[in-house]
Amino acid sequence: MKTKLKASLLGIMVVAALLQTVQPDRSNPEVTAPLEAPPEVMAVLKRACYDCHSNETRWPWYSYLSPVSILVANHVQEGREHLNFSDWTTMDAAKQMHASSEILEVLESGEMPLKSYLLLHGDAELSTADKELLRSWAAQGE
Repeated sequence: MKTKLKASLLGIMVVAALLQTVQPDRSNPEVTAPLEAPPEVMAVLKRACYDCHSNETRWPWYSYLSPVSILVANHVQEGREHLNFSDWTTMDAAKQMHASSEILEVLESGEMPLKSYLLLHGDAELSTADKELLRSWAAQGE
């Protein structure tokens, strides 16, 4: 019994060590066309949205540990593809209007920030005042 347990633990350790050799891209492309919004709006967006929806991602320690690193990098990549505040001024008016509507939609549904993100980033939780501020700002872009 002890031999099987030791062998299993050794196997898990070897697999975990091998996983560390697989590291995803955690680069932050240059910010060339950033969003320009009132300072209070920017403060909320940077606190709650920018890690996944900008080229200014703060990569926490756990984003360097596989397999979590792969999951985090994937979330960031998908977030940037869906909406990237670092590219905001390159979007034409129609795309900005669409992005503003989607921001309103996710505020209403409560789907952002992701619950999994909030587990380790409690400061990203949006208060009622934060949501109202973002709603008001996004409604101007509709």
